[in-house]
Amino acid sequence: MIKVALLGDSIRQIGYGPKVPSLLGDEYSVWQPNDNCRFALYTLRGMFDWRAQLEGCDVIHWNNGLWDVCELFGDGPFTEPTYYVETMLRIAGLLQKYARRVIFATTTPVLPANAHNKNAVIADYNRIIVPKLEALGIAIDDLYSIVYPKLDEYIRSDDNIHLTEAGIDACSAAVADSIRRAAAEL
Repeated sequence: MIKVALLGDSIRQIGYGPKVPSLLGDEYSVWQPNDNCRFALYTLRGMFDWRAQLEGCDVIHWNNGLWDVCELFGDGPFTEPTYYVETMLRIAGLLQKYARRVIFATTTPVLPANAHNKNAVIADYNRIIVPKLEALGIAIDDLYSIVYPKLDEYIRSDDNIHLTEAGIDACSAAVADSIRRAAAEL
């Protein structure tokens, strides 16, 4: 049995998270928190409570970003880039202690009408963090590149941020594939 954990914000929680276990099948045991992992610092804190579920995983698939890049007050992203990188690297280091393989999913894009998240900022944060995580040996599941070409099809127009059913299907398939690839390297 391959032990897997999924960590991430609502793109995981109400998006691909519910579908990935069935896509992986019976040879995988998948755990994920009921909680939305929100922003990176929230995930870091949550990892203390989730240690028992994370320790000994074969594969951990994780995302953080949409909450971090969110601009609520007109004074820049919730988590400024340097602090985002610092926190993400702390998370990555801990996850690598818990699991044999770690996968990071890039932050997904939003519809242009989103008032608080902008694709240019999301792309910048992805560009900043991906090479640093790759340098640590963390695999990248580039959900941004899957969703961006089909924004109108994959992102809900009622909230401009969450995945449609088609987006959920596309991201679920990508996540399951990335986990299978990581498991094949064990």
